[in-house]
Amino acid sequence: MAHHERDAEVIDTGSLKRRWATYIIGIYILTMGISLAIRAGIGISPQSSLTRTMTLVYKPLSQGTYNFMLELLMLFLTFLVMRKDFRLKNFASLIPAFVLATCLDFNLMLTRSIGVQEYFLKFGLLAFADALLAFGLFLMIRANLVLMPIDMFVNAVFERTKWRWGDIKTAFDCTLLVISATIGLIFLGKPEFIREGTFMNAILVGQYIKLYFFVFKKMKGVMISYQQRSLEHRTN
Repeated sequence: MAHHERDAEVIDTGSLKRRWATYIIGIYILTMGISLAIRAGIGISPQSSLTRTMTLVYKPLSQGTYNFMLELLMLFLTFLVMRKDFRLKNFASLIPAFVLATCLDFNLMLTRSIGVQEYFLKFGLLAFADALLAFGLFLMIRANLVLMPIDMFVNAVFERTKWRWGDIKTAFDCTLLVISATIGLIFLGKPEFIREGTFMNAILVGQYIKLYFFVFKKMKGVMISYQQRSLEHRTN
């Protein structure tokens, strides 16, 4: 799952069972962050804004269902980009995608009673939600297992074009945002769920992940130093 060299410093190379547990916990925390961001009501991420908008266009389907449908579409687009390099094992990405969809609907149900009126409380709730979302992503990166179809698609484009990964991801997110706004204008009369919080999400999530990387490396350094001192003490 690691996209950058810096990710290699935090990935877990231990027990597969532990890594899967970390991955699933990461998915759950991620979806709780998404749910709380929605309840904040001042804008959500491009991907969430698209799937949330679709729940207003056609209400019988849940946001988790729309999210899974989007992941299916991304897997198909990945196949078109990778062509001969596409492998049957890539279908395994649908397993965490299904878990994410299920957890998302569950957490949306858990948080449906949350209603915040004051703007500064909405802002604070969104900041907390983005911190949870980023921590979930951090745990998924650390587990270093299966890529979600969306990330797999971005990686496939990166491998095919050799453009900068960050530029591809930014272009992809902007495309989702445009699609979400367009669907909102056509079917609802205005874009929905795209507000200042959308741009706040784009900034904060990345900064939170950097913070988690920094804290993890510091804690790892402290633990290594402590173990070395303990070993030296035993040998003396």
